[in-house]
Amino acid sequence: MESGGRVRKPQAIENITFDTDQRINTKNAELNRVLGGGLVQGSVILIGGEPGIGKSTLMLQVALNCIGIKVLYISGEESEQQIRMRAERIGINNPDCFILTETSTQIIFQHLDDLKPGLVIIDSIQTLHTDNIDSSAGSISQIKETAAEMQRFSKITNTPVFLIGHITKEGGLAGPKILEHMVDTVLNFEGDRNYGYRILRAAKNRFGSTSELGIYEMQDSGLREVSNPSEILLSQRDEAVSGITIAATIEGLRPMLIETQALVSSAAYGTPQRSSTGFDTKRLNMLLAVLEKRSGFRLATKDVFLNIAGGIKVDDPAIDLAVVAAVLSSNEDIPIDSKTCFAAEVGLSGEIRAINRIDQRVSEAEKLGFERIFISKYNFKGIDTKRFHIRIIPIKKISDFYSHLFS
Repeated sequence: MESGGRVRKPQAIENITFDTDQRINTKNAELNRVLGGGLVQGSVILIGGEPGIGKSTLMLQVALNCIGIKVLYISGEESEQQIRMRAERIGINNPDCFILTETSTQIIFQHLDDLKPGLVIIDSIQTLHTDNIDSSAGSISQIKETAAEMQRFSKITNTPVFLIGHITKEGGLAGPKILEHMVDTVLNFEGDRNYGYRILRAAKNRFGSTSELGIYEMQDSGLREVSNPSEILLSQRDEAVSGITIAATIEGLRPMLIETQALVSSAAYGTPQRSSTGFDTKRLNMLLAVLEKRSGFRLATKDVFLNIAGGIKVDDPAIDLAVVAAVLSSNEDIPIDSKTCFAAEVGLSGEIRAINRIDQRVSEAEKLGFERIFISKYNFKGIDTKRFHIRIIPIKKISDFYSHLFS
Protein backbone atom coordinates (compact mmCIF):
# COMPACT_ATOMS: atom_id res chain seq x y z
CA MET A 1 0.00 0.00 0.00
CA GLU A 2 1.10 3.53 -0.64
CA SER A 3 0.55 6.49 1.67
CA GLY A 4 1.94 9.94 1.18
CA GLY A 5 3.71 8.88 -2.03
CA ARG A 6 5.92 6.11 -0.59
CA VAL A 7 5.59 2.43 0.10
CA ARG A 8 5.13 1.48 3.76
CA LYS A 9 7.12 -1.56 4.86
CA PRO A 10 7.35 -3.31 8.24
CA GLN A 11 10.37 -2.18 10.26
CA ALA A 12 12.03 -3.60 13.34
CA ILE A 13 11.27 -1.26 16.23
CA GLU A 14 14.96 -0.95 17.10
CA ASN A 15 15.68 0.40 13.60
CA ILE A 16 13.13 3.21 13.84
CA THR A 17 14.85 6.53 14.52
CA PHE A 18 13.30 9.56 16.18
CA ASP A 19 14.36 13.00 17.34
CA THR A 20 14.23 13.44 21.10
CA ASP A 21 14.02 17.24 20.65
CA GLN A 22 10.80 17.18 18.63
CA ARG A 23 8.77 19.01 21.25
CA ILE A 24 7.90 22.64 20.59
CA ASN A 25 8.14 25.11 23.47
CA THR A 26 4.80 26.94 23.72
CA LYS A 27 6.42 29.62 25.95
CA ASN A 28 3.70 28.74 28.47
CA ALA A 29 5.24 26.80 31.37
CA GLU A 30 1.93 25.49 32.74
CA LEU A 31 0.76 24.24 29.34
CA ASN A 32 4.17 22.67 28.68
CA ARG A 33 3.94 20.87 32.03
CA VAL A 34 0.50 19.39 31.29
CA LEU A 35 1.53 18.36 27.76
CA GLY A 36 4.57 16.53 29.13
CA GLY A 37 7.29 19.04 28.22
CA GLY A 38 5.92 20.83 25.16
CA LEU A 39 4.07 20.24 21.91
CA VAL A 40 4.89 17.07 19.99
CA GLN A 41 5.11 17.68 16.24
CA GLY A 42 2.21 16.15 14.35
CA SER A 43 0.04 15.84 17.45
CA VAL A 44 -3.64 16.78 17.73
CA ILE A 45 -4.74 18.31 21.05
CA LEU A 46 -8.40 18.72 21.98
CA ILE A 47 -9.09 21.30 24.71
CA GLY A 48 -12.57 21.55 26.23
CA GLY A 49 -14.22 23.67 28.88
CA GLU A 50 -17.35 25.59 29.82
CA PRO A 51 -18.33 28.70 27.83
CA GLY A 52 -16.48 31.78 29.06
CA ILE A 53 -13.91 29.83 31.08
CA GLY A 54 -11.02 31.19 29.00
CA LYS A 55 -10.23 28.54 26.33
CA SER A 56 -9.98 31.07 23.50
CA THR A 57 -7.94 33.45 25.65
CA LEU A 58 -5.48 30.69 26.57
CA MET A 59 -5.07 29.59 22.94
CA LEU A 60 -4.68 33.17 21.69
CA GLN A 61 -1.97 33.74 24.31
CA VAL A 62 -0.20 30.61 23.09
CA ALA A 63 -0.46 31.85 19.48
CA LEU A 64 0.92 35.27 20.39
CA ASN A 65 3.72 33.88 22.56
CA CYS A 66 5.07 31.47 19.91
CA ILE A 67 7.34 34.08 18.34
CA GLY A 68 9.47 32.60 15.58
CA ILE A 69 6.83 29.97 14.72
CA LYS A 70 4.23 30.75 12.06
CA VAL A 71 0.86 30.27 13.78
CA LEU A 72 -2.54 30.19 12.08
CA TYR A 73 -5.47 30.90 14.42
CA ILE A 74 -8.71 29.82 12.71
CA SER A 75 -11.92 31.12 14.27
CA GLY A 76 -15.46 30.21 13.32
CA GLU A 77 -16.99 32.11 16.24
CA GLU A 78 -15.39 35.59 16.26
CA SER A 79 -14.48 38.22 13.69
CA GLU A 80 -10.93 39.40 13.04
CA GLN A 81 -11.69 42.66 14.83
CA GLN A 82 -12.90 40.87 17.97
CA ILE A 83 -9.78 38.69 18.07
CA ARG A 84 -7.57 41.76 17.57
CA MET A 85 -9.34 43.51 20.48
CA ARG A 86 -8.61 40.51 22.72
CA ALA A 87 -4.99 40.49 21.55
CA GLU A 88 -4.70 44.19 22.48
CA ARG A 89 -6.03 43.38 25.94
CA ILE A 90 -3.48 40.59 26.34
CA GLY A 91 -0.78 43.05 25.29
CA ILE A 92 1.44 40.76 23.19
CA ASN A 93 2.38 41.40 19.57
CA ASN A 94 3.54 38.61 17.26
CA PRO A 95 4.08 39.27 13.54
CA ASP A 96 4.09 35.50 12.93
CA CYS A 97 0.50 35.08 14.18
CA PHE A 98 -2.12 34.98 11.41
CA ILE A 99 -5.90 35.09 11.89
CA LEU A 100 -8.41 33.38 9.60
CA THR A 101 -12.17 33.51 10.10
CA GLU A 102 -13.48 30.56 8.10
CA THR A 103 -15.55 27.43 8.72
CA SER A 104 -15.20 25.48 5.44
CA THR A 105 -12.39 22.93 5.71
CA GLN A 106 -11.86 22.98 1.91
CA ILE A 107 -11.04 26.72 2.03
CA ILE A 108 -9.02 26.28 5.25
CA PHE A 109 -6.78 23.64 3.62
CA GLN A 110 -6.10 25.99 0.69
CA HIS A 111 -4.81 28.62 3.13
CA LEU A 112 -2.82 25.99 5.02
CA ASP A 113 -1.10 24.95 1.79
CA ASP A 114 -0.22 28.58 1.02
CA LEU A 115 0.87 29.64 4.53
CA LYS A 116 2.49 26.38 5.73
CA PRO A 117 2.18 27.25 9.46
CA GLY A 118 4.14 25.53 12.22
CA LEU A 119 1.09 25.51 14.55
CA VAL A 120 -2.66 25.53 13.87
CA ILE A 121 -5.37 26.51 16.36
CA ILE A 122 -9.06 25.93 15.54
CA ASP A 123 -11.77 27.70 17.56
CA SER A 124 -13.89 25.64 17.57
CA ILE A 125 -14.20 22.18 16.00
CA GLN A 126 -18.03 22.39 16.33
CA THR A 127 -18.15 25.35 13.88
CA LEU A 128 -16.28 23.62 11.03
CA HIS A 129 -18.01 21.89 8.15
CA THR A 130 -16.87 19.89 5.15
CA ASP A 131 -18.51 19.48 1.75
CA ASN A 132 -17.90 15.74 1.98
CA ILE A 133 -20.82 15.40 4.44
CA ASP A 134 -24.32 16.67 3.72
CA SER A 135 -25.33 17.85 7.18
CA SER A 136 -25.20 21.04 9.24
CA ALA A 137 -22.13 22.24 11.14
CA GLY A 138 -22.01 20.92 14.69
CA SER A 139 -23.71 17.62 13.87
CA ILE A 140 -22.04 14.39 14.98
CA SER A 141 -21.12 13.39 11.43
CA GLN A 142 -19.63 16.84 10.67
CA ILE A 143 -17.59 16.92 13.88
CA LYS A 144 -16.27 13.41 13.22
CA GLU A 145 -15.34 14.10 9.58
CA THR A 146 -13.78 17.55 10.11
CA ALA A 147 -11.73 16.24 13.04
CA ALA A 148 -10.58 13.32 10.87
CA GLU A 149 -9.52 15.77 8.12
CA MET A 150 -7.53 17.87 10.61
CA GLN A 151 -5.94 14.72 12.02
CA ARG A 152 -4.83 13.60 8.53
CA PHE A 153 -3.39 17.06 7.82
CA SER A 154 -1.51 17.03 11.16
CA LYS A 155 0.05 13.60 10.59
CA ILE A 156 0.99 14.16 6.93
CA THR A 157 2.53 17.63 7.45
CA ASN A 158 3.87 16.95 10.97
CA THR A 159 2.08 20.10 12.19
CA PRO A 160 0.61 20.25 15.72
CA VAL A 161 -3.08 21.20 15.80
CA PHE A 162 -5.14 22.53 18.72
CA LEU A 163 -8.88 21.89 18.54
CA ILE A 164 -11.08 23.89 20.92
CA GLY A 165 -14.24 21.97 21.80
CA HIS A 166 -17.54 22.81 23.47
CA ILE A 167 -18.83 20.73 26.36
CA THR A 168 -22.30 19.41 27.13
CA LYS A 169 -24.49 20.19 30.14
CA GLU A 170 -23.17 17.02 31.77
CA GLY A 171 -19.60 18.32 31.49
CA GLY A 172 -18.43 16.00 28.70
CA LEU A 173 -17.01 17.09 25.35
CA ALA A 174 -19.73 17.69 22.76
CA GLY A 175 -19.73 15.38 19.78
CA PRO A 176 -19.12 11.66 19.36
CA LYS A 177 -16.98 9.83 21.91
CA ILE A 178 -14.76 8.70 19.06
CA LEU A 179 -13.49 12.30 18.85
CA GLU A 180 -11.53 11.75 22.05
CA HIS A 181 -10.04 8.54 20.64
CA MET A 182 -8.95 10.23 17.41
CA VAL A 183 -6.84 12.94 19.06
CA ASP A 184 -3.52 12.44 20.85
CA THR A 185 -4.26 14.60 23.88
CA VAL A 186 -7.46 15.70 25.62
CA LEU A 187 -7.18 18.71 27.94
CA ASN A 188 -9.90 19.96 30.29
CA PHE A 189 -9.91 23.64 31.22
CA GLU A 190 -11.83 23.95 34.49
CA GLY A 191 -12.66 26.59 37.03
CA ASP A 192 -15.35 28.17 39.15
CA ARG A 193 -16.48 31.51 37.80
CA ASN A 194 -16.71 32.78 41.36
CA TYR A 195 -12.95 32.32 41.61
CA GLY A 196 -10.29 33.85 39.39
CA TYR A 197 -8.39 30.60 39.07
CA ARG A 198 -8.40 28.09 36.24
CA ILE A 199 -7.14 24.50 36.24
CA LEU A 200 -5.78 22.75 33.13
CA ARG A 201 -5.84 18.93 33.35
CA ALA A 202 -4.98 16.19 30.88
CA ALA A 203 -7.68 13.52 30.58
CA LYS A 204 -5.64 11.71 27.94
CA ASN A 205 -2.04 12.16 26.81
CA ARG A 206 -0.20 9.80 24.46
CA PHE A 207 3.06 11.67 25.00
CA GLY A 208 3.09 12.34 28.74
CA SER A 209 1.47 11.90 32.13
CA THR A 210 -2.21 12.59 32.79
CA SER A 211 -1.58 13.48 36.44
CA GLU A 212 -0.02 16.90 35.82
CA LEU A 213 -1.88 20.10 36.61
CA GLY A 214 -1.60 23.62 35.19
CA ILE A 215 -2.91 26.55 37.23
CA TYR A 216 -3.79 30.01 35.90
CA GLU A 217 -5.27 33.18 37.33
CA MET A 218 -7.72 35.10 35.16
CA GLN A 219 -6.83 38.80 35.05
CA ASP A 220 -7.85 41.79 32.94
CA SER A 221 -4.80 41.24 30.75
CA GLY A 222 -5.46 37.54 30.23
CA LEU A 223 -4.35 34.39 32.04
CA ARG A 224 -1.41 34.57 34.44
CA GLU A 225 0.56 31.39 35.05
CA VAL A 226 0.68 30.41 38.73
CA SER A 227 4.07 28.82 39.35
CA ASN A 228 3.49 28.41 43.12
CA PRO A 229 -0.03 26.95 43.61
CA SER A 230 0.18 27.19 47.40
CA GLU A 231 -0.07 30.98 47.12
CA ILE A 232 -3.67 30.69 45.89
CA LEU A 233 -4.74 27.64 47.87
CA LEU A 234 -3.84 28.93 51.33
CA SER A 235 -5.92 31.71 52.86
CA GLN A 236 -4.42 34.50 54.89
CA ARG A 237 -6.19 34.78 58.26
CA ASP A 238 -5.70 37.25 61.10
CA GLU A 239 -7.18 34.98 63.77
CA ALA A 240 -7.40 31.25 64.42
CA VAL A 241 -10.64 29.62 63.23
CA SER A 242 -11.80 26.09 63.99
CA GLY A 243 -12.40 23.61 61.19
CA ILE A 244 -9.48 24.72 58.99
CA THR A 245 -6.46 22.51 58.27
CA ILE A 246 -3.68 22.35 55.69
CA ALA A 247 -2.97 19.22 53.63
CA ALA A 248 0.23 18.41 51.74
CA THR A 249 -0.81 16.96 48.39
CA ILE A 250 0.88 16.18 45.09
CA GLU A 251 -0.47 16.64 41.57
CA GLY A 252 1.78 14.98 39.02
CA LEU A 253 5.31 16.00 39.96
CA ARG A 254 4.21 19.14 41.79
CA PRO A 255 3.82 19.20 45.59
CA MET A 256 1.45 21.81 46.97
CA LEU A 257 -0.37 22.70 50.15
CA ILE A 258 -4.13 23.14 50.11
CA GLU A 259 -6.59 24.41 52.68
CA THR A 260 -9.36 22.11 53.89
CA GLN A 261 -12.40 23.69 55.55
CA ALA A 262 -15.00 21.76 57.55
CA LEU A 263 -18.16 22.81 59.37
CA VAL A 264 -19.89 20.44 61.80
CA SER A 265 -23.19 21.48 63.38
CA SER A 266 -26.26 19.86 64.92
CA ALA A 267 -28.79 18.69 62.34
CA ALA A 268 -31.73 21.04 62.86
CA TYR A 269 -33.86 19.71 60.00
CA GLY A 270 -34.14 15.97 60.53
CA THR A 271 -31.80 13.92 58.34
CA PRO A 272 -28.17 15.09 58.72
CA GLN A 273 -26.62 16.57 55.60
CA ARG A 274 -23.30 15.53 54.09
CA SER A 275 -21.92 17.93 51.50
CA SER A 276 -18.45 18.43 50.04
CA THR A 277 -16.96 20.73 47.41
CA GLY A 278 -13.74 19.65 45.71
CA PHE A 279 -13.65 16.32 47.58
CA ASP A 280 -15.43 12.98 47.02
CA THR A 281 -18.61 12.92 49.14
CA LYS A 282 -18.50 9.12 49.40
CA ARG A 283 -14.99 9.28 50.83
CA LEU A 284 -16.12 11.95 53.31
CA ASN A 285 -18.89 9.60 54.48
CA MET A 286 -16.33 6.82 54.89
CA LEU A 287 -14.05 9.00 57.02
CA LEU A 288 -16.98 10.07 59.21
CA ALA A 289 -17.92 6.41 59.70
CA VAL A 290 -14.33 5.60 60.72
CA LEU A 291 -14.37 8.45 63.26
CA GLU A 292 -17.65 7.18 64.71
CA LYS A 293 -16.72 3.50 64.81
CA ARG A 294 -13.04 3.65 65.74
CA SER A 295 -12.87 6.79 67.88
CA GLY A 296 -16.36 7.10 69.35
CA PHE A 297 -17.20 10.55 67.97
CA ARG A 298 -20.98 10.95 67.61
CA LEU A 299 -21.26 12.52 64.18
CA ALA A 300 -24.26 10.57 62.84
CA THR A 301 -26.70 13.22 64.09
CA LYS A 302 -24.71 16.21 62.81
CA ASP A 303 -24.48 18.10 59.53
CA VAL A 304 -21.01 17.99 58.00
CA PHE A 305 -19.90 20.34 55.24
CA LEU A 306 -16.47 20.18 53.62
CA ASN A 307 -14.78 22.56 51.19
CA ILE A 308 -11.40 22.56 49.44
CA ALA A 309 -10.38 26.23 49.25
CA GLY A 310 -9.50 27.78 45.90
CA GLY A 311 -12.17 25.98 43.89
CA ILE A 312 -10.03 22.97 42.93
CA LYS A 313 -10.90 19.26 43.02
CA VAL A 314 -8.56 16.86 44.81
CA ASP A 315 -8.58 13.05 44.70
CA ASP A 316 -5.27 12.44 46.49
CA PRO A 317 -5.99 10.06 49.44
CA ALA A 318 -3.14 11.76 51.33
CA ILE A 319 -5.51 14.56 52.37
CA ASP A 320 -7.64 12.13 54.44
CA LEU A 321 -5.90 13.06 57.67
CA ALA A 322 -6.37 16.79 57.03
CA VAL A 323 -10.10 16.19 56.42
CA VAL A 324 -10.39 14.23 59.68
CA ALA A 325 -8.50 16.94 61.57
CA ALA A 326 -10.76 19.67 60.13
CA VAL A 327 -13.90 17.74 61.11
CA LEU A 328 -12.62 17.15 64.67
CA SER A 329 -11.55 20.79 64.99
CA SER A 330 -14.99 22.05 63.95
CA ASN A 331 -16.81 19.47 66.09
CA GLU A 332 -14.85 20.46 69.20
CA ASP A 333 -14.69 24.13 68.13
CA ILE A 334 -10.95 24.15 68.83
CA PRO A 335 -8.71 25.88 66.25
CA ILE A 336 -5.65 24.02 64.97
CA ASP A 337 -2.33 25.81 64.89
CA SER A 338 -1.90 27.48 61.48
CA LYS A 339 1.69 26.21 61.31
CA THR A 340 0.54 22.55 61.30
CA CYS A 341 -0.15 20.45 58.22
CA PHE A 342 -1.09 16.83 57.46
CA ALA A 343 -0.15 14.14 54.94
CA ALA A 344 -1.57 10.63 55.43
CA GLU A 345 -4.31 8.26 54.26
CA VAL A 346 -6.92 6.85 56.64
CA GLY A 347 -7.98 3.20 56.33
CA LEU A 348 -11.30 1.57 57.26
CA SER A 349 -9.85 -0.05 60.37
CA GLY A 350 -8.75 3.35 61.64
CA GLU A 351 -5.06 2.90 60.77
CA ILE A 352 -3.04 5.81 59.40
CA ARG A 353 -1.61 4.51 56.14
CA ALA A 354 1.64 5.43 54.39
CA ILE A 355 1.59 7.52 51.21
CA ASN A 356 4.04 7.99 48.37
CA ARG A 357 6.68 10.71 47.95
CA ILE A 358 6.50 11.80 51.57
CA ASP A 359 9.90 13.57 51.36
CA GLN A 360 8.57 16.03 48.77
CA ARG A 361 5.51 16.81 50.88
CA VAL A 362 7.55 17.40 54.03
CA SER A 363 10.04 19.54 52.10
CA GLU A 364 7.27 21.71 50.62
CA ALA A 365 5.69 22.22 54.07
CA GLU A 366 9.06 23.23 55.51
CA LYS A 367 9.74 25.59 52.61
CA LEU A 368 6.44 27.40 53.25
CA GLY A 369 7.21 27.94 56.93
CA PHE A 370 5.19 25.19 58.61
CA GLU A 371 6.54 24.03 61.98
CA ARG A 372 5.05 20.52 62.28
CA ILE A 373 3.53 17.88 60.04
CA PHE A 374 1.49 14.78 60.94
CA ILE A 375 2.33 11.69 58.86
CA SER A 376 1.88 7.91 59.09
CA LYS A 377 4.16 6.00 61.42
CA TYR A 378 4.87 3.67 58.48
CA ASN A 379 6.23 6.59 56.44
CA PHE A 380 8.41 7.80 59.31
CA LYS A 381 10.84 4.90 58.99
CA GLY A 382 11.95 5.93 55.52
CA ILE A 383 12.51 9.63 56.25
CA ASP A 384 15.92 11.13 56.98
CA THR A 385 14.72 13.45 59.75
CA LYS A 386 18.14 15.15 59.95
CA ARG A 387 17.44 16.74 56.58
CA PHE A 388 14.42 18.64 57.87
CA HIS A 389 13.98 21.31 60.53
CA ILE A 390 10.20 20.86 60.62
CA ARG A 391 8.85 18.68 63.47
CA ILE A 392 7.56 15.38 62.05
CA ILE A 393 4.87 13.64 64.15
CA PRO A 394 4.20 9.97 63.29
CA ILE A 395 0.67 8.62 63.92
CA LYS A 396 -0.33 4.93 63.88
CA LYS A 397 -4.09 4.90 64.56
CA ILE A 398 -6.95 7.36 64.32
CA SER A 399 -7.76 6.71 67.99
CA ASP A 400 -4.38 8.21 69.00
CA PHE A 401 -4.79 11.20 66.72
CA TYR A 402 -7.06 13.34 68.93
CA SER A 403 -4.66 13.50 71.90
CA HIS A 404 -1.73 14.42 69.61
CA LEU A 405 -3.78 17.00 67.74
CA PHE A 406 -5.07 19.00 70.70
CA SER A 407 -2.27 18.42 73.20
